[in-house]
Amino acid sequence: MIVVDAENKIMGRLAAKVAEKAKAGDEVAVVNSEKAVISGDKDRIKADYKQKKDRGGRHTGPHFPKSPDRILKRAIKNMLPKNRDGRDDVSRVKTYIGVPDGMEPEEIDVKEGNDLQHRNYVKLGDVSRHIGWVPVGER
Repeated sequence: MIVVDAENKIMGRLAAKVAEKAKAGDEVAVVNSEKAVISGDKDRIKADYKQKKDRGGRHTGPHFPKSPDRILKRAIKNMLPKNRDGRDDVSRVKTYIGVPDGMEPEEIDVKEGNDLQHRNYVKLGDVSRHIGWVPVGER
């Protein structure tokens, strides 16, 4: 199993790398999902994700996740094929908030938020809080 740390990694690039590893047949666990970053203007990103969340109704879709680990998993899923092979690949990917006991993350070569030219980015956990996610310790 490959354990990847998402801290300060750009979400889209990280999702592409993880999807590539899942397509190759590897089991991948992504830890610290809430610390991944989305590049761009903070207010625009938060407004976009709020609009995605509010789009569906209670009984009608599309249903968009609130928690950062599920948002990241959805991004990874959308980078995989939409056939049976893609569904099998998604089942090999696990995402976690924080680092579960016994997992040692390894480095993956992905551009980080600190490397961005103008450093316009927002953490995935902040976006999740904006659309209504409440961490377990704060309930």
